[in-house]
Amino acid sequence: MNNTKKELSQNEQVELVNILKVRFEKNMNRHMDMEWDKIQTKLEINTEKLWSLNEMEKTGGEPDVVGYDSKNDTYTFCDCSIESPKNRRSFCYDQEALDWRKENKPSNSVITMARNIGIELLSEEEYRELQKTGSYDTKTSSWLKTPPEIRKLGGAIFGDFRYNNVFIYHNWAESYYAARGFRGLLKI
Repeated sequence: MNNTKKELSQNEQVELVNILKVRFEKNMNRHMDMEWDKIQTKLEINTEKLWSLNEMEKTGGEPDVVGYDSKNDTYTFCDCSIESPKNRRSFCYDQEALDWRKENKPSNSVITMARNIGIELLSEEEYRELQKTGSYDTKTSSWLKTPPEIRKLGGAIFGDFRYNNVFIYHNWAESYYAARGFRGLLKI
């Protein structure tokens, strides 16, 4: 794979599309009334997005289709791993929070890694919608897109699923935990 161009080889593309197809077929509750052939056609004409989907997969996100916007003719892929993606944990919220830490700095920030992968963090609303398709983050938690007014005061929000409910909490943005990662989404 050529990381500078962020492209997958033809074989890597075929392998990833097959993984996504199998996941799509196993989890129809996430995308009722959607047809894989239409999604695959979108993927084949937007091969630059396959690199981002592959990064989601490599970091443990298990991306799957969770929505379709008929107005813009776009499909939304989201990290659907049962727990927060394992290779996207132990990061503080953003670069400002990372710069603030003087000791015990994490290796990266959520916002930086999401940007590098080419995905967006889930908003609180998107996180709640995802939770309607299963029980995610029952042992972990996921940073969420934080409203500017909260971030301006030094905080950031995250969510999890406990006691059959979705909970949204806050923390200092420079905090990081082994059981907190982030979920992203990509529109194609």
